[in-house]
Amino acid sequence: MFEKVLIANRGEVALRIHRACREMGIRTVAVHSEADANAMHVRLADEAVCIGPNRSRDSYLNMPAIISAALITGADAIHPGFGFLSENADFAEMVERHGITFIGPSAEQMRMMGDKITARAAAIKAGLPVVPGSPALESVEHAIEWANKIGYPVIIKAKDGGGGKGMKTAFNDAEVKEAYTMARAEAKAAFSSDTVYMEKYLQKPRHIEMQVLADKYGNVVHLGERDCSIQRHHQKVIEECPSPALNQQQREEIGEIVRTAIEKLGYTNAGTLEFLYEDGKFYFLEMNTRLQVEHPITEAISGIDIVREQIRIASGATLGYSQKDITFSGHAIECRINAENPETFIPCPGKINEWHAPGGLGVRVDSEIYSGYTIPPYYDSMIAKLIVHGKTRNAALMRLRRALEEFVIDGVQTTIPLQQEIISQAEFIDGQYNIHWLEKFLEKKQNSKPKAKDI
Repeated sequence: MFEKVLIANRGEVALRIHRACREMGIRTVAVHSEADANAMHVRLADEAVCIGPNRSRDSYLNMPAIISAALITGADAIHPGFGFLSENADFAEMVERHGITFIGPSAEQMRMMGDKITARAAAIKAGLPVVPGSPALESVEHAIEWANKIGYPVIIKAKDGGGGKGMKTAFNDAEVKEAYTMARAEAKAAFSSDTVYMEKYLQKPRHIEMQVLADKYGNVVHLGERDCSIQRHHQKVIEECPSPALNQQQREEIGEIVRTAIEKLGYTNAGTLEFLYEDGKFYFLEMNTRLQVEHPITEAISGIDIVREQIRIASGATLGYSQKDITFSGHAIECRINAENPETFIPCPGKINEWHAPGGLGVRVDSEIYSGYTIPPYYDSMIAKLIVHGKTRNAALMRLRRALEEFVIDGVQTTIPLQQEIISQAEFIDGQYNIHWLEKFLEKKQNSKPKAKDI
C-alpha cells in the first residue's frame, strides 16, 4: 500500500480523497494555488505545497509544478480527483515516467476513451449499444451527407468535448451548416481541437450511467446505475440512484452488458459509462475514465467506498469480491450546491458568513466550506454536495426536502432555492422527467413572470 498520496485537485473532492487516505493510514500531500492557501484540505493534509498563482492554468493544470511537488515531498502516488488533469493522458504518462503511481487507468486507456470517436469504435467492438452516428466530419457537405444518412434531428459534438461545449443540434440541412461551424469554433476554443462528429439526436432521453470497478487481474464489477437527467446546458444538477425509469430486469441486463464490455476493453480502476435511454433502449454516449462528482450516491446504496477502491486497485490489490457479492440497499439522491444566483446562474463568489450543514440519519454533505471561508472567483462554482439515502425513493425525497430546509449558507447566493423547487414538482416526485425537463421548467418559470409594462 502507498505511504503518501499527493492530491492533485482542490475543493470538496480533494477533501474526499484526503479522508479516504487517512482512513487507510496513508499520509497526504495537498497542492494548492495562492487563492486556496486557507482551503480545508490544505489545512488537514500532512503536507501542503503551493504550486502557483490563482488561475488554474498556472496551478492545478501546471503539470511540472505538480510532479515537482510529488518528488519534493516523496509521494509515491498521485490521485487526480475529477476535472483539471484527471483525464489527461499526458499527465498520467508523466506521473508514471517519474516513478510515481497514477491512481486511475493507464494513459492508453484514457486516450482510447477520451477521444469520443475512438471511444465509440471501441464501444461497438466491446458490444455496447450506440447511437447511430458518423466518423469525424471533414466539411459542411460531409456533415449534411451524414445528417441525411442518420435522419434528423442530429447533434454535432466535439470529439474531445465535455460539459456541453462544442455541441449543437440541427433539424434540417440549413441548420447543419450553422451547427457545424459553431461546434467547430467552440471545440477549438475549449479543447484546442476543432474535430467534430455527428449522432442521432434523441428527443426525450434520460441520462443513465453505470459505475464500474476493475482491478489489474481482469476482475470487474458494476455498482449499478445513476440517473443524471436533471441537468441544465448539459450540466448535472440533481442525480439519483437507482433510476426510477428502469425495472430490475433492465438494470441487470445493462449491468451485465457493461461489465462484459469493460472486461473486453481491459480497463482498470474506476470508470463510468454514460448512456442515453429512450423507449426502453440504451445508447452509449461516452466513458469517463475518472472518479465522478456523483459517486457518493452509488456509495450510499452499495456500501462500497469508491475512492478507497481506486487507491487499492492502483496499489496492485485485487477487488476481493465478484458481482454476486454486490448488493444494493435503498435509494439515494444528490444535489450539487453551487454558489450561483438560482435564477440567472451567475457565479457568486464571496465570504461565507455563516455555514450550517444538515445532518441526521442518511444525510451526507461533501464540502470543504466553513464559516469565514472566502470562495475564490477563479474556479468552478460548486461548493457542496448534499447526499441523502433512504429505504425507498419517497423516504429519500422527504429526507432531501428536510435537509435542504436545514442547510444554512449565508453570505453568498446558492442554487438551494432552485433545488427545493425542482423536488416539489409533480413530474420529479413521480420520476417522470428527461434531460430536457429542467430547461423547459426554467423556461416556463421565466415566461410566467410579469412583464414590465411599456413606458
